[in-house]
Amino acid sequence: MGTPEFAVAPLRGILDAGHEVCAVVTIPDKPVGRGQKISQSSVKLFAQERGLKVLQPESLKEDSFINELKGFNADLFIIVAFRMLPKVVWSIPPSGTFNLHASLLPQYRGAAPINWAVINGESITGVTTFMIDDKIDTGEILFSRECAIEIGESAGELHDKLMILGTELVVETIDAIISGRAERIPQSNLISSEKTLREAPKLTKDSGIINWEQSSTQIYNLIRGLSPYPCANSVLSWSDKAMPVKIYSAIDDHSIDTNPDTPSNLKPGEIESDNKSFLRVGCGKGSIKITSIQAAGKRRLEIREFLSGIREIGSYKFN
Repeated sequence: MGTPEFAVAPLRGILDAGHEVCAVVTIPDKPVGRGQKISQSSVKLFAQERGLKVLQPESLKEDSFINELKGFNADLFIIVAFRMLPKVVWSIPPSGTFNLHASLLPQYRGAAPINWAVINGESITGVTTFMIDDKIDTGEILFSRECAIEIGESAGELHDKLMILGTELVVETIDAIISGRAERIPQSNLISSEKTLREAPKLTKDSGIINWEQSSTQIYNLIRGLSPYPCANSVLSWSDKAMPVKIYSAIDDHSIDTNPDTPSNLKPGEIESDNKSFLRVGCGKGSIKITSIQAAGKRRLEIREFLSGIREIGSYKFN
């Protein structure tokens, strides 16, 4: 059971390992964009390529859906980036239902663990398999693997690393459950009063709004934590005009020694530029250099391309 590209690799891994996949469950097709073109999930497209049966229930509590699931007599249900399941579903298979989560549980429970780990400046994250229960991401842990978050790594780059690691862990978990080697560890055993649990709630439109009063490191982490999607965003203003922009990548001037002439007097949102190849923005502490940006209604541009279409960028300001 899964939806996005992150769930495709584990499905491929399960098949390549020789396990029988009775069926795949994913979200219903839906119209998107101005043209209302019908969009199909990545999992569905891959499943169809492999000739697998695909179920797309509107409701996970539909009697017809429940009965069809029971009719497969599956030993195990596997969840990767799907929806919260009702007990009537996850309790069906005799070996239970397990989920792959892109964090080291109990840290970063929620819908966007990869993004929030980067936004919060973590240096280590990982993947975890755990048994489904009545709450979100709280079930007994089966296996986990650590993964380093490299300096400057974006959420998109980390996503791809964790997808490969998660695929290996899913197959390992299946084999352990089949052979009776899978031990279950209550998450309560891993929670201590000395360490704060961080959550990973669903990203909203407000999640990406840059507050230029924050430090350059906080803003830099937000930019890479939301790149390439949905992107950190701000408003570039001049005179009485304003232009919404998405910022894809940047360099944190405060945390790395770039140029000896790095200014220390830019106010939050103020811009310094040579109008050719660099654009520096002041933050509450330090500054960042934007390297890739996209104006509303335009395509993504490297900063040199962006500056070639603007005169006197130094008179502009980020709000």
